[in-house]
Amino acid sequence: MGNTGVDTAQERQATGIVLAAGAGTRLGLGPKALLPYRGRPLVEAIAGNLLDGGCREVVVVLGAGAQEVAAAAELGRYRVVVNQDWRTGMGGSFLLGHQAADPADHLLVALVDQPGLTASTVQRLLARHRPWRITAAAYSDIHPGDGGQAALRRGHPLLIDTSLRDDVCATVSGDAGARGFLRAHPELIDEVDCSDLSTGEDVDTPDQLGLLH
Repeated sequence: MGNTGVDTAQERQATGIVLAAGAGTRLGLGPKALLPYRGRPLVEAIAGNLLDGGCREVVVVLGAGAQEVAAAAELGRYRVVVNQDWRTGMGGSFLLGHQAADPADHLLVALVDQPGLTASTVQRLLARHRPWRITAAAYSDIHPGDGGQAALRRGHPLLIDTSLRDDVCATVSGDAGARGFLRAHPELIDEVDCSDLSTGEDVDTPDQLGLLH
């Protein structure tokens, strides 16, 4: 995690990674990538917002129902890779996205089941990013027992500086993604409040399907 050499971080670009390989078992409606969102599959909307928000290119990592997703969604603008071992968890998809991205780029990692992700969210993270850091979207989280005081809850997207990509990937396994690295290095994380843009919620259960409207 060194910072030697000439700093050209501000000139670097970002590759967006959409993690879209899961089967959506808890939801029970098939791959979340195909959930309908404003007239098109959710994966198409998420990938489009990453590109429109300023990512140089977008890598979409498919897995469960990959052929079905590729046939139903218009993904021609993006680089599509398939995680054949998607059952082992999100970690494998994270690593595939990293491998497919230009090694000089930052990685902006997004989840396919977060319909509140907008191009404005992406623009904000890219604008706030600092060299040798991880920039994470954060959202208001009000706990009933604390007098109504709002706290920030870290979520996605997550912008990983190119200088940290290999270090993060060295910790990735199973379904954890970057979680282990984030827990080990909280001093490297800058949280950016995006509560005015979204709740940051994922669509995990049937009662969250309302997020798709």
